[in-house]
Amino acid sequence: MEAQSAGAHRPVKGRVVMLVDNKVDGDSRVQKAAESAAAAGWDVVLLGLVRSGNGRSWKLGDAEVRLLPLKTPLAKRHAERHRSPLRRPLAYPPGPMAAYRRQWVKAWRADVATRRAALKVAPKAVGSPMFRKAEKARLTVAGPVSKFMQKWVGFRARQSSQAQKAGRGLHGPVDRAFTATWKAVKGKRAWRRLEPVLWDYELTYGAEIDALKPDLIHANDFRMLGVGARAAVRARAKGRTVKLVWDAHEFLPGVRPWEDNAHWIPGNTAHESEYAPFADAVVTVSEGLADLLRERHGLAEQPTVVLNAPDRPVERDPAIEDTEPEPDLRELCGIGPDVPLVVYSGSPGAQRGLGDMVEALPKLDGVHMAFVVPAPAAGYIQGLLARARELGVGDRLHAVPYVKHWQVVRFLSAANVGCIPIHHWPNHEIALITKFFEYSHARLPLVVSDVKTMSEVTRATGQGEVCRAEDVDDLARAIKAVLADPEKYRAAYDKPGLLDTWTWEAQAEVLDALYTRLVPKNPKAGS
Repeated sequence: MEAQSAGAHRPVKGRVVMLVDNKVDGDSRVQKAAESAAAAGWDVVLLGLVRSGNGRSWKLGDAEVRLLPLKTPLAKRHAERHRSPLRRPLAYPPGPMAAYRRQWVKAWRADVATRRAALKVAPKAVGSPMFRKAEKARLTVAGPVSKFMQKWVGFRARQSSQAQKAGRGLHGPVDRAFTATWKAVKGKRAWRRLEPVLWDYELTYGAEIDALKPDLIHANDFRMLGVGARAAVRARAKGRTVKLVWDAHEFLPGVRPWEDNAHWIPGNTAHESEYAPFADAVVTVSEGLADLLRERHGLAEQPTVVLNAPDRPVERDPAIEDTEPEPDLRELCGIGPDVPLVVYSGSPGAQRGLGDMVEALPKLDGVHMAFVVPAPAAGYIQGLLARARELGVGDRLHAVPYVKHWQVVRFLSAANVGCIPIHHWPNHEIALITKFFEYSHARLPLVVSDVKTMSEVTRATGQGEVCRAEDVDDLARAIKAVLADPEKYRAAYDKPGLLDTWTWEAQAEVLDALYTRLVPKNPKAGS
């Protein structure tokens, strides 16, 4: 007999455990995948993480979300745990020794100064004449020796700080040699030395996955690939049938490293290469990335493409939607309906071209810009706002927070232009990113940089203008062109069928079909 969903009283296709290495909020792809899979009849548990504090759980449609507290003691680098004889041979070992020695020598210097003063102002309290004579001789030596020791200890403490900084940075020739050595010795297993922090993720998620006894594990991106693969191996060793889907969001060798050091890319790519063969199916975000993944990992079949498309926009029905008021972009920016507004929505970063937008703003009289970002108070965003004030356009740049993923399209539709001025990085060239589809469903004319895939589609559809990446003058030209005749570009969205395929509903069908192929029967969920 098929298992029944307690909430919906319908057959359950099987239990899916989804894994992601973030707090779920703000990751629209993962949220939509979990919610739509649960709506299609899968028993879905989505596991994410919190980097501080306690975990928590909630419901996302019929899917359950659990955040697990992540502890990362293995993130400490070698130099943070051991001496660095090659970098700074005179440094103190990691730990409290440097602080202890600095305080100790300060105490010694204070003692010498006090004893000298006592000989002057209270000689009888110091001791007998003979003792005072010996004390004076001792202080004659102790004074310069303690002064020298204070400088010596300070030097060694600075060496320790520099060793720690260099050891955490992992930029130097020692670090490159360390990386090359372990790659040569261990090959794909080298990540255990280069990125041992990946074990912290395993130790956070592993037991939880095992307890859930999934029929299918959906591992999002490279860190969760290893976690999912090891869980599948453990289950199969116990006689359970578990399928592994790896959802590759980016081409890892082409990303801009989250940590700029000699270990990050080699360590994480080695980890990915070790566990990619364990995947029963691979999902990714574009045909270009699918080709790269198949070639890099020698995959038996082409990865399934599931676009980062938004939910199909629907008219709001206050009678059935929650009572939380929907944000208004123009109201948050403090501007009226007739003010030209250019929007950027998504994760911020220098390589995403937000700085170029700020520099272009003085060239765009009367135009306002809005950055819709996860954390408007973050240092990078505040720096951009400060730069706008320096340029005399601070009143025309606004930073506003994310809205819920089902509100995004309506929220963005209040703007006049959707801007994607990203720079040339390998991953930027090969995919249509989430905001491209969100802007499209909001029927916004686009301004995009000349990265390969996105510029080709924009030119083919006629939905916007293409500018040269990192060219502020050309960015301003493109924005002016779109604002001069916006209906010309909006007309592209009237093409029959164009937006229909760019919806999450269409992508959810692809994902459900893949799950059904991998888990063709209807096992009892969680058995």
